[in-house]
Amino acid sequence: MAAITRRLPFGLSEVVAPSLVGYLLINLCTFFIDLGLLGVFHGHLRWPIPAAVTISYGTASVISYLLNRVLNFRSHADVGKQFPVYVAVSASNYLIFVLGFTDLLSAIGVYYELSRVIAACCEAVYLYCMLRWVVFRDTSGAAADAGAADTGASAGEAAAAGAAAAGAAAAGAAAAGAAAGQAPAGQAPAAEAPEAPGPR
Repeated sequence: MAAITRRLPFGLSEVVAPSLVGYLLINLCTFFIDLGLLGVFHGHLRWPIPAAVTISYGTASVISYLLNRVLNFRSHADVGKQFPVYVAVSASNYLIFVLGFTDLLSAIGVYYELSRVIAACCEAVYLYCMLRWVVFRDTSGAAADAGAADTGASAGEAAAAGAAAAGAAAAGAAAAGAAAGQAPAGQAPAAEAPEAPGPR
């Protein structure tokens, strides 16, 4: 995800965290899974909205957890302790946005799939914050260390490049000085003046 983030235009690579890019990509896929299952359960099987939303959301949430843990946040925390926290976060999101907000919009006449899209926009912000700072909080320090390591590596490369440039400049100056002390090519050295004859 870091490689994708570095290629973001308009300076977004400086402010957008790689985990946010990964979250958006993964949850966009699981959202379409959620939406597809909702269409099957309610549109074709004619399940009630609460049951259809619950099953489709629960399936997509489990897939989202697994993909975010392995591919995005790369967490190594104990699943037995981490997954119940994720279930609690998902349950709160479900009650507030998925079930409550979706039912509210459907009750006032909004098409059920459109109401699910609107609710998803609200839950995206909530879920990302909870995943990054609550569920996968064990990866926050690692991300900071990785950023510091990248900064240190860049500084080291810059210092090495500066030292190489200084060395090249010094070598060039030495070569120029040596060339100045030699006679031009093809020119004979100046003849020595004859000595004056001594007294006889």
